[in-house]
Amino acid sequence: MVKPLTSKESEMRTLSTTLIAFIFLLAFNGTLRAQDEAKWYDGIAVNGFVASSFTWNFNTPASGENGFRIFDKKHNSFSPDVFQLAIKRDAEKAGEAGFRADLVTGMLPRYTASAGLFGNTNIDLLQAYASYMAPVGSGLKLEMGKFLTHMGYELIEGSDGYNDNISRSFLFGYAIPFAHTGLRARYAFSDAVSAMVMVANGWDNAVENNSNKTAGFQLGLVPTDGLSLYINGIHGAEMEKNNSDATTVFDFVAVWSPVDRLSIGVNADFGSLAGGGAEGEDAKWTGFAGYLRYQVCERVALALRGEMFDDADGVRTGVKQKLTEITFTPEFRLAQNFALRADLRYDMSDQKVFEDGASLTDTTIEPSDAQMTFGLQMLFHF
Repeated sequence: MVKPLTSKESEMRTLSTTLIAFIFLLAFNGTLRAQDEAKWYDGIAVNGFVASSFTWNFNTPASGENGFRIFDKKHNSFSPDVFQLAIKRDAEKAGEAGFRADLVTGMLPRYTASAGLFGNTNIDLLQAYASYMAPVGSGLKLEMGKFLTHMGYELIEGSDGYNDNISRSFLFGYAIPFAHTGLRARYAFSDAVSAMVMVANGWDNAVENNSNKTAGFQLGLVPTDGLSLYINGIHGAEMEKNNSDATTVFDFVAVWSPVDRLSIGVNADFGSLAGGGAEGEDAKWTGFAGYLRYQVCERVALALRGEMFDDADGVRTGVKQKLTEITFTPEFRLAQNFALRADLRYDMSDQKVFEDGASLTDTTIEPSDAQMTFGLQMLFHF
């Protein structure tokens, strides 16, 4: 026979049951939170890129600088080119949110830091934006913040990839911008057609320098396997406190891989600055570049680049000139995620703009219309 509980014992049992249930609910809620947090952290990726190089100019310029170069400006100098740490969470499905932040230091920030963000310090947020995949059709990706430009064949190297050559083309340095701070929307209509539209502060300025905004677009096409085409454009007033003299650039990129080991690239740029030329006419610049990369074997690749950049009004390089160059780059992948590369490059101009054993201000020695450089680089990425 079971002895009935007293009222006090019944109250104690009820209290104990309630307490156990409360503890269980807390533990269950904590488990759910832990799962959510684990899911959040599992979605974050951390990537990095490190590159260091040495450059020698056979003209032995007295200033110690290579003419009209981007990033590899120093002659006879070892350089910690860049250290990049990228943290990101991709927004891949409708309703998902994400972000990306790229912290960089080294030689790159001297040229890529957006005006108004860090000034002349040796550190930069190469990219920093939040993203959201809106539930529109196949997914409309919205991104706001600072991001790298959509224009050009070459890129600012990092964990997403690196160029075939160590040195950058004249088109990369003078025809197009590096980065933008604003809002962009990207949409894939199909596997063969995609588009992007952008509104931003302008070229390489985190803080607006006038009251007008810059607009940009990209149309991506994949007409057949192994062939990708990109039509890019940008238009806006870029000069400080000037809302009327707009800069416009149309940029075309094609990448073709006719066979597995061979890649062929073409880049063309057509730019203008309203009122920037002689007698108030538009200043114009044009450029064409061709790229060839052949994967000899798993660990060895060879790359060749040739280009022409015509700064007809001197608005981009500071000199009315036509620059041409050819660059040969062998690459040796010595270990996983590690490569050793070399650059042999020959630059020419239709003007005598390169130092030749003396500074350009030394009137006793005539400047040269050419320069040859050799570069060596090690890089690691993860």
